[in-house]
Parts: sequence; structure tokens; C-alpha cells
Amino acid sequence: MSFQNKRVLITGGTSGIGLAAAAGFASGGAEVLVSGRDASRGEAAAAQTGAMFLAADLSVPGAARKLAADAGQVDVLVNNAGIFPGGPTHEVSDETLREVLEVNVVSAFALAAELAPQMTARGSGAIINVSTMVATFGLPGLSAYGASKAAIETLTKYWAAEYGGAGVRVNTVAPGPTRTPGTAVMGEAAVQQLASTLPAQRPAAPEEIAAAIVFLASDQASYINGAVVPVDGGRRAV
Repeated sequence: MSFQNKRVLITGGTSGIGLAAAAGFASGGAEVLVSGRDASRGEAAAAQTGAMFLAADLSVPGAARKLAADAGQVDVLVNNAGIFPGGPTHEVSDETLREVLEVNVVSAFALAAELAPQMTARGSGAIINVSTMVATFGLPGLSAYGASKAAIETLTKYWAAEYGGAGVRVNTVAPGPTRTPGTAVMGEAAVQQLASTLPAQRPAAPEEIAAAIVFLASDQASYINGAVVPVDGGRRAV
């Protein structure tokens, strides 16, 4: 898949799924920008993929709009940044809830608001959001995370309706359990237990999720708009 002369911005692009997506876009000839909070990981990601690192803490109000300004013209936006604190609803603090919504929803909304008009003016563009399989079913301890990603899936439909007529496609990838630095804090046993509920009977590698992201951004997916694509090892089949 060719991304020659395309500029791609990936939030949370310094590790895991975002880093794998950066490598995939770069291999197609794209100019890739990755954002993240950790400068050392950002520098490592840039060295590994040839991407440009843009520091951004998306938990800070206003940071997403500054990131859009720093990025300049963008042909593909990948809203991948996300945090997923666990715990029952009654133990989630207001501060934690606000941070989840700021990173997972508000930053994606602000980036789309800033960059989609640029895309419509050029008559082309793609926005790929990253959700989760638990946006569509209940799992104890993930209420804040699941709710934030359910919001992203709904926004995908609205943005597809708003910008599709001007040549901008907006889709979402909804991964199942994936081995990343983020899920490593859960422990291997917990990741495997979650994966055991899938027909695939295993967690995904970041590259498997990234492949779907890259495909949806490509010309091969030119007639896919407003879709939520499960990349979850068959979880929605059971």
C-alpha cells in the first residue's frame, strides 16, 4: 500500500499499536509524525521508524489543538492515544475519570475538529480511531475506559456523516487483547485469561492491529466509511 506524499499523524505513536502503525505507514512511503508524553520513547520511535516525534501530553486541556498546529497539514490522522485505568466504578475518582475522557475522547475530538476541515478543503483524507472490544459489552472494572471508547465509536459515525461528502473517510478499529506495554501492567496471566474468551484463543500482536489501521487509511479501503472494524480474534462471533 502506497502512502507516497502523505503525511500521517499518530497519537500515542511511541509504543505498542501506535509504533507498529508508524512502521507500517513509513514502509509505504509516508511522512510519519508520532506524538507521546515520553521524550525518550519518542526519540527511540523516531530512530526505529524514521518518524518525527512531537511531544504532547493529551491529558492537558488544549494540548491536542496545539499538537494539530505543530503537525501542520495532515492527510491521515490516527487517534490511537488512550489510557485504561481499571477498577470498579465506585473506586474511580473524578480526577481519573476526567483524565480518561480528556485523553480518550476530548483529544480525538479536538484533533478531528482541527484537521478534518483541512482535509475537506483538499477533498481527501482519512481519520482512523482506535477503540476496543469492550466498547460493546460490559466487563467488570473497565467502565470508564469502555464508556470513553463507546463515545469514540459513536463519533466515528458522526464524523463520517459530516465529512464523508467532502472526501474524508472516518473509521474505527476495535482491537481485542493485544500485547503492548500498556497491557503488560495487567500481567501475562490476565491477558491470557481475556484472550481465552476469543475463538482465536490468543492475544494479538501490535502489528496485527496496525495492519487494519494502515489498510483503512489506504486507497484500497476507499469505499469504507463510518465503519467499526473488529480486530478481536473473533470475540464478536461468540
